[in-house]
Amino acid sequence: MSQDRLQKMRSASGHTIFTRKNKKKVERKLELKKFDKNTRTRELFKEVKK
Repeated sequence: MSQDRLQKMRSASGHTIFTRKNKKKVERKLELKKFDKNTRTRELFKEVKK
């Protein structure tokens, strides 16, 4: 993956994932509901600074 398009996302439990974002179309911060391996449930991941 291209490093300049990578976005760091963190859940409430502290688990971190990386994803891509199209900066031309999306201007707000990402919020995705994904599976968290630590808590074994679906949690909201929010974009944080790298």
